[in-house]
Amino acid sequence: MVRPDKAAAVAELTDKFRSSSAAVVTAYTGLSVAQLQELRRSLGENAQYRVAKNTLTKIAANEAGITSLDDLFTGSTAIAFVTGDPVESAKGLRDFAKDNPHLVIKGGVLDGKALSADEINKLADLESREVLLSKLAGAMKGKQSQAAALFQALPSKFIRTAEALRAKKEEEQGGAE
Repeated sequence: MVRPDKAAAVAELTDKFRSSSAAVVTAYTGLSVAQLQELRRSLGENAQYRVAKNTLTKIAANEAGITSLDDLFTGSTAIAFVTGDPVESAKGLRDFAKDNPHLVIKGGVLDGKALSADEINKLADLESREVLLSKLAGAMKGKQSQAAALFQALPSKFIRTAEALRAKKEEEQGGAE
């Protein structure tokens, strides 16, 4: 018989897995309560760090259709559920783990695809979405400026060529008389 509190915990975790764009599984043994609070703050507004029982988390992940994380639910487990930019949260976890070696990134999932700890660290090395979009906009603006200069140059070159041909034709007609 399923206890109501466990069923509610599984339902809540299942909802978090479904509504998150990414989830990062970590081990936190040895971290103090103050350090866990600091970690939660470092993740920002778009991520929620949750300590959970392995069995309940495994059931919730499976109900959400995520079976690739089953091997990670051993020992002390906490999950960072990311609803915003996964790069920002991955950076927060990586940077916190550098200063606090008791935090170990085990792996995770991003848009339904399983990620290893190394892949999460590579994700943390990426620039934020806003920076990448800014670079793309800058590159596109540069190409537009080049196109505008080309389109502006074509008519003036055409006019110069037409004037040269007209002058040459007048010269030929004037010399033939």
